[in-house]
Amino acid sequence: MLVSTLASSTVLKNHSIPTECIEKAVAAAKRFFSLPIADKSALDIHKSPNFKGYTALLGENTNPENRGDLHEGFDIGWEEMSGSSRSDDGAMTGDNVWPEKLPGFREAVLDYYHAAVRFSRALFPLFALALDLPEDFFDDKITKPAAIMRLLYYPPQSGEVDDRIEGIGAHTDYECFTILWQDEIPALQVLNNDGKWINAVPIPGTLVVNLGDQFARWTNDVFKSTVHRAVNRGGVERYSIPLFFGTDYDVKLEALPSCVSEDMPAKYEVVTAGDYVKSRLEATYAHSK
Repeated sequence: MLVSTLASSTVLKNHSIPTECIEKAVAAAKRFFSLPIADKSALDIHKSPNFKGYTALLGENTNPENRGDLHEGFDIGWEEMSGSSRSDDGAMTGDNVWPEKLPGFREAVLDYYHAAVRFSRALFPLFALALDLPEDFFDDKITKPAAIMRLLYYPPQSGEVDDRIEGIGAHTDYECFTILWQDEIPALQVLNNDGKWINAVPIPGTLVVNLGDQFARWTNDVFKSTVHRAVNRGGVERYSIPLFFGTDYDVKLEALPSCVSEDMPAKYEVVTAGDYVKSRLEATYAHSK
């Protein structure tokens, strides 16, 4: 696995997710988003207690200063290929919802989901060692992977541009880190330490890794969340698949002792991972209830 860094994002090459697995998931996403709006809306995310299902154009607003995010989405969480889900995820407990008219869709999407989860779990020892912690420090905190995955479709944004409408507004992700597959259309931008937006130009065969809020809270900002956005103004459609990998939902996000000192006191209140993620999702979707 080769690693390169762009601002606060990392690009990974030679990862373990098979190309065929990715291609099938992307094809499944394209089939879903081409469905009639009525079929997609039947799975509206607002009907789900744990934010699973379909998000319409402008249905979420990640940047409160904007008017909405110009993309469609489809969200899932943990589910075995056999169909069983978990009933002990606290604030995030609930089942996935699936379209009825797309044979093979669920299997293709879950196959990629589980491949991305396996790859994500393999990264935790690297984060532990970077914090001078035992390699297995996070093992007992990711026993029930709290991973949310999204299929995202960004329509072309052309003509007269409203700067308050972007593919997805500036934000940080809520979990430990995000594994992002993106197609060849440039749109992702990362805010660097100088406050400048840097284009994360797509590189074939790679995944982008962005740090999220759970690691920021755990490490007292030793690991800082990646501020990013997507601006699709190239006149063509864009697809991406982020998997947001978080700690088990019942784990308390409390600053690690090694990341706190007299000069650097704890910055964040203690909260469980599940409560934190749900509160952020509630705020994101509040404007479209």
